[in-house]
Amino acid sequence: MANKVSLTVNGRSVQREVEPRTLLATFLREHLGMTGTHIGCDTSQCGCCTVLVDGDAVKSCTMFAFQANGTSITTIEGLASDGRMHPVQAAFQEHHGLQCGFCTSGMVMSIVELVEKYDGLDEASVRELLDGNICRCTGYHNIVKATLAAADVYRSGSAAATHTDTLLRS
Repeated sequence: MANKVSLTVNGRSVQREVEPRTLLATFLREHLGMTGTHIGCDTSQCGCCTVLVDGDAVKSCTMFAFQANGTSITTIEGLASDGRMHPVQAAFQEHHGLQCGFCTSGMVMSIVELVEKYDGLDEASVRELLDGNICRCTGYHNIVKATLAAADVYRSGSAAATHTDTLLRS
């Protein structure tokens, strides 16, 4: 028996019928074509499937699509605005925060929550707060640098107007 799901994804209203056991990650990828949401482990260990649900970072492999009914979801595809990268995306580019890229979308989505909700981030707190996201390539050094750079942009209050050039000048 299918469940009707109504939600907003990247600012767009979406209504679909889904099987009760359909995971949010599967719904985003297979029903909506949001393939930036990666599935890495199917056990909620790696964080590759992280999206924002009402502003909170959620591993979408741990949530059923019907549980997201009525929520607003942001995926990696919804971060850029007017052709300009989100400050976290720009920081990843500037500080070489990725290698293979598989974990990047989930990592970026987790970091968006961090920079928007936490003041006073430092290297130790970033490493602790990113504990649920696994990167097998980078050793996290540049990911932490990118996070701190993006946090500086948010702290300066210019995040709404930020685009790639802002971080490239810093």
